[in-house]
Amino acid sequence: MSAVRPEGSGAAARIPVLLYHAVMDDPPRWIAEFTVTPREFAAQLDVIVASGRTPVTVGALVERLVGGQPLPDRPVVLTFDDGFADLPGPTAEALAGRSMPATAYLTTGALTRSGPGSLLPPAPMMSLGQAPLLEQYGMEVGGHTVTHAQLDTLSGAALRSELTDSKAALEDVLGHEVAHLAYPHGYNSARVRRAARAAGYESAVAVRHALSSVRDEPYRIARLILRRGHTVRDVERWMAGEGARVAPYRDSPPTVGWRWYRRARAAVRGPVFAG
Repeated sequence: MSAVRPEGSGAAARIPVLLYHAVMDDPPRWIAEFTVTPREFAAQLDVIVASGRTPVTVGALVERLVGGQPLPDRPVVLTFDDGFADLPGPTAEALAGRSMPATAYLTTGALTRSGPGSLLPPAPMMSLGQAPLLEQYGMEVGGHTVTHAQLDTLSGAALRSELTDSKAALEDVLGHEVAHLAYPHGYNSARVRRAARAAGYESAVAVRHALSSVRDEPYRIARLILRRGHTVRDVERWMAGEGARVAPYRDSPPTVGWRWYRRARAAVRGPVFAG
């Protein structure tokens, strides 16, 4: 049995929540910066195993943040956004082969040939019907909206639709409640967080480029995004609780300014993919 993680301010209290996108050798240009190769992915997973960290799902982390449920000593969370084609195949197999649970956030409009579609540029994607397969591999499934819109730029009605329609589509194919959300691009605001709660989500992850902690916000959980330039040494540092600031913390003035700029741009151009 794993020891209960102590409540401290050191490395053990810092929780790496990793954000992956595609795992492939030849990604489309638009997602290449946020893609790792299968070989790099395997090496990173092996570093996580060697670190002694215990992988848990976002759901387990939220149970700690909200209800005080214990976590294993030195947890780590692996998350995957959008639903690229590798996910229900070699990526899920690599995780299952190491007994590593994870959480996948699916953009429903990108995974079906009917409906409103999505703002994501073309790429090899899984199908919505493959979502139950992810659970068979031991992955938790969460929502990532319908179109991958910048939620903090939307009107109230559009925001509610993005949150509730994607949730309903996933629940229909999975046959059970979907409780966790990932904000597209990590973009959120107090209004968006309130809407996520009202839509029935129990948590939401952002990006923030930071380590999470037992004091993190359930509707703005910090994640560390994997880019193609990251090395196993970067992952080793994160597993040691180093190399990034620790959430929670207030938004910086540049973050707030960028949010207002995007809102103004959306008012003129409408919903766009942020790139």
